[in-house]
Amino acid sequence: MAALSPVKVYGPAMSTAVSRVLATLIEKDIQFQLVPLNMSKGEHKKPDFLKIQPFGQVPAFQDEDISLFESRAICRYVCEKHVDKGNKGLYGTNPLAKASIDQWLEAEGQTFSPPSSTLVFQLAFAPRMKIKQDEGLITLNHEKLAKVLDVYDKRLGETRFLAGDEFSLADLSHLPNTQYLLGTETGELFTSGARKNVSRWWNEISARDSWKKVVELQRGA
Repeated sequence: MAALSPVKVYGPAMSTAVSRVLATLIEKDIQFQLVPLNMSKGEHKKPDFLKIQPFGQVPAFQDEDISLFESRAICRYVCEKHVDKGNKGLYGTNPLAKASIDQWLEAEGQTFSPPSSTLVFQLAFAPRMKIKQDEGLITLNHEKLAKVLDVYDKRLGETRFLAGDEFSLADLSHLPNTQYLLGTETGELFTSGARKNVSRWWNEISARDSWKKVVELQRGA
C-alpha cells in the first residue's frame, strides 16, 4: 500500500492564519508540506492558486483531492478527520466539550481577532512595509482589545484554559496574533499584573512544543 502524501499548506509561515493551521497539524502529529508563496510578487492571485483559494488569500489547504480555505475551518477538519492522532482532545471528545471550544473559537474570530489583527498590522507589519501607522486606529483597537482581555481574565480565573481545563483549539487559535503583539506596546495587555490570569494562560500556551516549532519555521522563513 502506497504511503499517503503529506497534506499541503500554501502560504508563508509568517502569516497568522497559516501559522494557526501549522500549529494544529503539529498538535495532531500530521505530516505536512509547507508550500511558500511570494505574496509580494502576487503568486496568491495567479489562476492556479485561485482554483484552490478563490479569494486569493492564505492559507489554502490540500489533502489528496480535497481543497479547503479559511484557517479555522481547516483546523476543525484536521481535528475531525484525525480524531485518534496526536492531541486527541484538541477539538473535544464529546458534544459539550466541542460546543465550549466552538463558542470560544467564535469569540476569538468575532471579538478578539478584529482588534488584534488591526494592531498586528499597524504595529508589527506596517513598519516593515514602510507604511505610516495610524495612531488613532492603534489607540482605538488597543482599548477594544483591553476590554476583550478583561473578559478573558475573568474566564481564566475560573478555568485553566478558555474552554475548560484542557488545552484546545480555542486556545491555539489565539497564538498567532498574540505572538506578534508581544513584541509591541500592546504586549503589556497580556503580560502585566493587571491581568494575571491572561498572563498565566499566555505563558502556558505559548510554551507548547507545537507552537515553538511554528516559531522556528517563521524564523527560518
